[in-house]
Amino acid sequence: MSELNRVYRELLDRAPENKMEPRMDPMFRAMEILGEPQKSCPVIHITGTNGKTSTARMIESLLRAHDLRTGRYSSPHLVSVTERISVDGEPVPDETFVRVWDEISPFLEIVDAELDESGQTRLTYFEAVTILAFAIFAEAPVDVVVLEVGLGGITDATNVADGDVSVITPISLDHTDLLGDTTELIAQEKVGILKPGGYLVSAVQPVDAADVLLARARELEVPTAFESIDFRLLDRQVAVGGQLLSIQGQAATYDEIFLPLFGAHQAQNAEVALAAVEAFLGGGQRELNTELVREGFAATSSPGRLELVRTAPSILVDAGHNPDGIRVSAEAIRESFGFSRLVLMVGILQEKDAEAMLYTMREEYGDLVEDLCITQSSSPRAIPAGELANMALAAGWPEEDIHVTEDLEDAIEWSVGRAEAGDDLSGGVLVTGSITLVGEVTTLLKGGA
Repeated sequence: MSELNRVYRELLDRAPENKMEPRMDPMFRAMEILGEPQKSCPVIHITGTNGKTSTARMIESLLRAHDLRTGRYSSPHLVSVTERISVDGEPVPDETFVRVWDEISPFLEIVDAELDESGQTRLTYFEAVTILAFAIFAEAPVDVVVLEVGLGGITDATNVADGDVSVITPISLDHTDLLGDTTELIAQEKVGILKPGGYLVSAVQPVDAADVLLARARELEVPTAFESIDFRLLDRQVAVGGQLLSIQGQAATYDEIFLPLFGAHQAQNAEVALAAVEAFLGGGQRELNTELVREGFAATSSPGRLELVRTAPSILVDAGHNPDGIRVSAEAIRESFGFSRLVLMVGILQEKDAEAMLYTMREEYGDLVEDLCITQSSSPRAIPAGELANMALAAGWPEEDIHVTEDLEDAIEWSVGRAEAGDDLSGGVLVTGSITLVGEVTTLLKGGA
């Protein structure tokens, strides 16, 4: 067993990622013992329902173009746990991940013992990785941390830090069992990352959610920047390998921005990212260098988000895991790819609204899709393929269009075969439904499967 695998096993032995504890005291206690590494540098804190990781990666790239050393914390990971903690735009080296974990573990054992004594759950997987990230960033050291919330906001482990800029991407219904079943209730959770002395940057939101965000910002007397009011997209054109944007920021207009990502939703993420960096570098009042803005966006990548991982036939992977995520990806595929037929390869996790996702796929893709491959990742949270197939039938998919297999290699082989069945060589495959499925399929394909 490698040292990284040893540490990963130690982390996995803790309460799992989907069992996050709605608490903050253990995080503050751990930070106190470690010398408050969360205060070692400024923080841009990001929450929302969809687009958090892509927006975080764009912010990171823009800051790096301005010669700032960045730390980025995001979740979940596609292939390796080290992807969650990036320094200078790259996952932290395995040896650093292991060494810092071994250095802080004795201190985390103190917190674990105190939690045991009070009858509480020990530090969870997510809490432990978040603590590790702060320790790595403080040691590096970095100039700014781009910090992505795991779930919600107010009691998320990342909220132990105070964001100089708080960013809220589009809010929609997801994790309703934990966050609430209206966008207003979800907004109340997410706006918990906004702190006195901060700055709120928000995408366009449902009216009830926007009211919550604005009321909290006024209560804290922090400046705000809302999409369509304080910044907006002026123009968007499909381009080879991505899109060309013109954005009216808070301080200036930035033209001829090439973004190597697909879809209107990524253009919206770019608007929000630019406004966040304007807020961070100049309080929203100072124009950024347009060449540096172009450089930052051009260098952006977002693995697992409409990522082309193989050609002939084209195989796209997309981590859309709720109906809104499915919808915006479908719009982007119709806009940016000339598929004559598309095969969907789908696996979904148990806590998701799988039937609504499958219904959205059927509605959005229509006649473009005649083949649906139902499968599952190795995650213990994956819905069994047979059960998911029954959900697909309930969502209106014809039984004769559905292929069911638990074996990912078989799923890939069948999907590729169906994509190649046409005579025009313009069929494709989309792997979607969960980031665990996307990660495992990416590993298989990039490994030569």
